[in-house]
Amino acid sequence: MIRCISPVDGSVFAERPTLSLSEAQTVVADAKAAQVAWAARPLRERIALVQDAVARTGAMNDEIVPELAWQMGRPVRFGGEFGGFSERATYMAQIAEDALADIVIEDSAAFRRVIKRVPHGVILVVAPWNYPYMTAINTIAPALIAGNSVVLKHASQTPLVGERLAAAFHAAGVPKAVFCNVFLDHPVTSALIAERSFGFVNFTGSVGGGQAIEQAAAGTFTGVGLELGGKDPGYVCDDADLDAAAETLIDGAMFNSGQCCCGIERIYVAEQHFDAFVERAVSIVQGYRLGNPLDPETTIGPMAHRRFADEVRAQTAEAVADGATAHISTFPEDDGGAYLTPQILTNVTHDMRIMQEESFGPVVGIMPVTGDDEAIQLMNDSRYGLTASVWTRDVQRAGAIADQIDTGTVFMNRADYLDPGLCWTGCKDTGRGGGLSAIGFHNLTRPKSYHLKLA
Repeated sequence: MIRCISPVDGSVFAERPTLSLSEAQTVVADAKAAQVAWAARPLRERIALVQDAVARTGAMNDEIVPELAWQMGRPVRFGGEFGGFSERATYMAQIAEDALADIVIEDSAAFRRVIKRVPHGVILVVAPWNYPYMTAINTIAPALIAGNSVVLKHASQTPLVGERLAAAFHAAGVPKAVFCNVFLDHPVTSALIAERSFGFVNFTGSVGGGQAIEQAAAGTFTGVGLELGGKDPGYVCDDADLDAAAETLIDGAMFNSGQCCCGIERIYVAEQHFDAFVERAVSIVQGYRLGNPLDPETTIGPMAHRRFADEVRAQTAEAVADGATAHISTFPEDDGGAYLTPQILTNVTHDMRIMQEESFGPVVGIMPVTGDDEAIQLMNDSRYGLTASVWTRDVQRAGAIADQIDTGTVFMNRADYLDPGLCWTGCKDTGRGGGLSAIGFHNLTRPKSYHLKLA
């Protein structure tokens, strides 16, 4: 049984029975059979159906927003995820014809030589709870547009999301066997992958979860895309706009209670601006209102589960015991459970877990640096590599710094944003593969070469 324990009040908000292995195998068999006819449909028809499903999801937003608050704690004042959800799906629909177009090498009286992009077959999407609609659509939309069937396994913290998406896609006319929402436990999921049920598996989640996916796929030659942990840095150069940098980086660290894949978890500031930056950062966080996410006045809600908050508390306590300074007094609403005071730490070092291990919560460590070289060395001193944010008025300087950072995306003067026109990817323990952009389509298909002799 999959159970969602609401962070709002600790109640069981939803529960769903999981499929047995035989039941899941039937779903996969149906998806494989249906995929052939789905791929045979004209590309523009598949695009239109996906766009209709996206619109139908948006039409449910008034119901979705409070559901998300109950399931994972995001305040209703932020209005859900439909803006980013629609932006990503729409962009992928717009570039589909070009991204999936044949590459014609020769088309003469003697030969036709061409490379086509063909679907993998059935794609398994294992989606996370922190941005449950936006992360899921990153793969669902391009996978279906490219002619694959999709089996969606959503996180146990957000079980209603998969049901909402299934309702929207089926109402739009996508066959039920082509888009399947399932509830699976870990052993059944691993068993399906190990028996080559899928042409490709896309997973967003923890490093441990990604390792389990790779282990299940070992020897099957099943393609996998993995977007795992992060410890994303921000660097405030000596010529940065301090107000803009503080506002954006602290929002990037604290929004969604710090539960963002590309959230800012460590900040390095040019030493001459360090005190001023910290003062601004502390003022911003002191202005937050922690509380029930269903209250429109709440600006920071509970973490999705008490155990996540406990890990942040543990990392913070260890850092303070080792000499770090905590700048935010405990909020009255901090209940020692899922409701957690956002925190800013200084006097931190890279010997502390708070600067090395993913926190995935509303805490950030801030360190002074002597210049670009030290900042680059510290930004690279991490086993993760998803994004990095560089703050400077000099685009050439930003580019030179970016070239030296081991990461998937580098931002200049912004943070915590996914640009669907660029490949969403990471390195090191953040995983491998790439979503969105034309590369996203390429990863959800395989090249097939045609060498046709005409005479």
